[in-house]
Amino acid sequence: MTDTNRPLRVAIVGAGPAGIYCADALMKSDTAGERGVSIDLYERMPAPFGLIRYGVAPDHPRIKGIINALHKVLDKPQVRLLGNIDYGTDITLDDLRAHYDAIVFSTGATDDRGMDIPGIDLERSYGAGEFVAWYDGHPDFSRTWPLEEEKVAVIGVGNVALDVARVLAKTGDELLPTEIPDNVYQGLKSNKAIEVHVFGRRGPAQAKFTPLELKELDHSPNIEVIVDPEDIEYDEGSAVARRSSKITDQVATIIENYAIREPKQGAIHKLFLHFFENPVEVLGEDGKVVGLRTERTELDGTGNVKPTGAIREWDVTAIYRAVGYLSDNLPGLPFDSQAGVIPNEAGRVFDDGAHLTGLYTTGWIKRGPVGLIGHTKGDANETVECILDDMKAGTLNTPATPADDAIIALLEERKIPFTTWDGWNRLDEHERALGAEQGRDRIKVVERHDMLAASEPDKV
Repeated sequence: MTDTNRPLRVAIVGAGPAGIYCADALMKSDTAGERGVSIDLYERMPAPFGLIRYGVAPDHPRIKGIINALHKVLDKPQVRLLGNIDYGTDITLDDLRAHYDAIVFSTGATDDRGMDIPGIDLERSYGAGEFVAWYDGHPDFSRTWPLEEEKVAVIGVGNVALDVARVLAKTGDELLPTEIPDNVYQGLKSNKAIEVHVFGRRGPAQAKFTPLELKELDHSPNIEVIVDPEDIEYDEGSAVARRSSKITDQVATIIENYAIREPKQGAIHKLFLHFFENPVEVLGEDGKVVGLRTERTELDGTGNVKPTGAIREWDVTAIYRAVGYLSDNLPGLPFDSQAGVIPNEAGRVFDDGAHLTGLYTTGWIKRGPVGLIGHTKGDANETVECILDDMKAGTLNTPATPADDAIIALLEERKIPFTTWDGWNRLDEHERALGAEQGRDRIKVVERHDMLAASEPDKV
């Protein structure tokens, strides 16, 4: 039975938006407020914010501004950030069970979902997530990226595909004012891409873009967005989709406007949005991409498409696959490898039909990598309700050593160089100082050891 004479002790594994929203929901709850709550946020990176720091394109400061709201949560005395700690290696599920009443997993999704078409594994065929990690300065990915190809394909019609296409189509100098590290700037400055082709197998009314992302393609003076008027096609299912969703209608309208506009003067790069083209094979020679074969599709009346048998080959020599992300299988937990999620019911972790006591999940690893960042607030609220209901029922985990300082003693005993919220503030100040030297808001530190050094007192 849980000791209710002390604050509720909760561990959240993953300090991205989903995990931080979960901490916020816990602190705002009346039930937890009456008893008190003490939350430790574990993060594999030395810095917090997950997807926003390492998954949002650098030329989207509006989205990165969400960090300001997350800062307010992490500033609360009930929350403690413990960074540079790898769950499953530095700390185990048994360790967490020994110290917390409830453990919430919010580790997100970072791996690229595969595509089952011939040639997809050829050289110069990439997962979009790897490219995003490179240009966002993720410490666990390569410091260089091959940008030698003049004609490039991006497969997918979601915002990640747009981010990848936009970054490939912009010039390095356009992105220099952002927080990109020097290695990324140098790589993009030498980028040879002059044509970027984005492919989707369905039509404009089925695209998963958001209107703002789609409009931003046209903000660059160096990019001409091109849509073939023949790709502007709707059926009854598409019409229903447009009538029932303002966003869907806005997206379709923006695409229509791209299709009828005059050529853009002065643009040195072309970005094509292709619809009704289903990629069926990546063409190769000597083990490298030399083209993409697609089959033309057509609407079937319901908003879905059917093949027409018409085949076209596209002259592209690099391919970026932006068809979704997959979460990692976490040690000690059940995992649905097909859906890429921890099996759960409303956030309670289930295995073989039974709730695993004290274990919960939220965010993309709970429901899959779909939706916008803000949608994880609803996930968090649902999961927190489960935790609080189980607290009232007395069915949470019973930790052997719930004292706040017990886990710190364990980390120190294992000589794990963990970072803290104060450490993040020092790293944040250091990155801003680097940027100020060049008239920029920030320059992101990439190397893990440099991040750790900047996070320590008197090391900057």
